[in-house]
Amino acid sequence: MARKKNSPKGKPLSPAQIRGAEARYLMNTYRRPAVVFTHGRGCRLYDSTGREYLDFLGGIAVNALGHAHPRLVRVIRREAGRAIHLSNLFQNPYQAPLARKLAEWSGLDRVFFTNSGTEAIDGALKLARAYAHAQATASGAAPKTRILALENSFHGRTFGALSITHPTKYREPFAPLVPGVEFVRFNDVADLEAKFDSTVCALVLETIQGEGGIFPISEAFWQRARALATQRDAALIADEIQCGLGRTGRHFAYQKFSSRPDILAVAKPLAGGLPLGAIIANEKFASAFVPGMHGTTFGGGPLICAVALEFLNVIEDSNLLENIRERGGELRQGIEQLAAKFDFIREVRGEGLIVGIDLSIDGAAIVTEALRGGLLINCTHEHILRLLPPFIIRHKDVTEFLNKLEKALQQATRLKTTQNAESKAQPIALAAAR
Repeated sequence: MARKKNSPKGKPLSPAQIRGAEARYLMNTYRRPAVVFTHGRGCRLYDSTGREYLDFLGGIAVNALGHAHPRLVRVIRREAGRAIHLSNLFQNPYQAPLARKLAEWSGLDRVFFTNSGTEAIDGALKLARAYAHAQATASGAAPKTRILALENSFHGRTFGALSITHPTKYREPFAPLVPGVEFVRFNDVADLEAKFDSTVCALVLETIQGEGGIFPISEAFWQRARALATQRDAALIADEIQCGLGRTGRHFAYQKFSSRPDILAVAKPLAGGLPLGAIIANEKFASAFVPGMHGTTFGGGPLICAVALEFLNVIEDSNLLENIRERGGELRQGIEQLAAKFDFIREVRGEGLIVGIDLSIDGAAIVTEALRGGLLINCTHEHILRLLPPFIIRHKDVTEFLNKLEKALQQATRLKTTQNAESKAQPIALAAAR
């Protein structure tokens, strides 16, 4: 029997056929450019025509070792031939060593593995509520249930994570969400103090807001949050899904402060591109989970934990934290020099290899021009260019990035000037026609 046309077993689909099939069969949740990427190596991606792109988006902070890193590929091949999945009803060889490494990196005590960042956030909220209920049961008091989060925050797409995500565009289509959440003004210590009362069981914050535009938490806000959480016997939960695991040049972004969170959520780069997240907690809060209270089907399987352990080992063996700090410094310096040439660059924010370029104009055209020029970046909040390159970038990659970005900025500026001129000329032409 002849194979059906465009069958996966037959000839590969063309880019046009891929786009057509996507329009027909996928839910309408993404606005994607026409390019179809087929493979990558290092900090480069290649499309279906063979064209090369410099990747300074890194799968939105996921591909921290770039694409097809040989050590990760080796572990994936090895473990795929052993056991991909065993179920969390049984032990596997890699969960405990990975948990130990994460505990050592974070200074916390225990780990629960999840499939994603949003699942880690939901689990962290459950852990904080479980602790509050246990304390209430022991004391005979009513349990504390309120959760504080920050304005401008983004924590994920599941109901729990969405409930503590601030922008209304994410929340309103799915209301009503989980009750008991109140938002605190970003870095506003007075507002935090006013809202952090004895009914609060947790405060959740991103140490550096990622989707919100690369805004770091201030020292004063963090330390006051830590003090209030201790005073109220509530959980301080740090969301480092985007900014953690080396991205700032430290193991975790909060390590620039002198105190730690009670609970930490991580994900994105943890397994080098495979889906894995984790909740990491101190003993006090971790003890609130007992067998049967929480679980996951796929989180922490043997293959994915082996890859994650190798990811952490590569960072240590290759001294990538130092590279992140050095390349991040070069990147910031180069962008600041561009800011002197383009007056619509208002501010450059971030640490290490998590950088935001705040513009006074719409950033979408710049992202489009960058893609045309062989550079991958993206834009959040319509005017903030977000850079999340792999940890392995070299000096010459930073130089190439700055050259490509400057060309994109120049082209976007020319297009804007042309459009403004045309819009001004149009009423004159209409008047003359009359």
